[in-house]
Amino acid sequence: MVFRFPKSLDPITLFHNPALASSKRVHNILRQASATASETATEDQASDYIEHAKRQRGEFQLEVTTAPPTPDQLRNILDYVGGGVKPSDLVQGAKDAKDALELFKKDEGKFVRPVTVDWNHGNAVVGDNESEILRMVHQLDVD
Repeated sequence: MVFRFPKSLDPITLFHNPALASSKRVHNILRQASATASETATEDQASDYIEHAKRQRGEFQLEVTTAPPTPDQLRNILDYVGGGVKPSDLVQGAKDAKDALELFKKDEGKFVRPVTVDWNHGNAVVGDNESEILRMVHQLDVD
C-alpha cells in the first residue's frame, strides 16, 4: 500500500467589501459554487458522472477577506486579470500597473473590490461578472 498525502484544495480568494451589493453577490456565487463542488466530490454515480467529474475542478478552498492584498499579491493580480481590465479597475486612478502599485502603497483604500483570485491557475476576476467567476471556479483541473 502506497501512502499519499491528501491533495490540498485550490485556494480561491475573494477580496470582499460586505457593504457593497456587488461584493455580496460574488460571495454568494462563490459559496454556492463551493457547496456544489463539495457535494459533487462526494457523489458516487454512473460512469458518465465520473467523466463529467474529471472535467471539473472539484472542491476548492474559499478564502474571504476584507483586508486588502499585499503588494506582492496585487502585483500577481495585475498579471492575472484578463484583457479589457485596466489597472484603474483594480486601483482607483491608476494609469498603468506600476502606477497602481505606487498608489496602492500610499493608500490601500484605493483597491477596488470585489476581486476574486484563483492563485493556482493564475486567474482573477474584477467585479461581479457571474459567468466569468463560474468559468474560473469550474475550470478544468490541469494536474
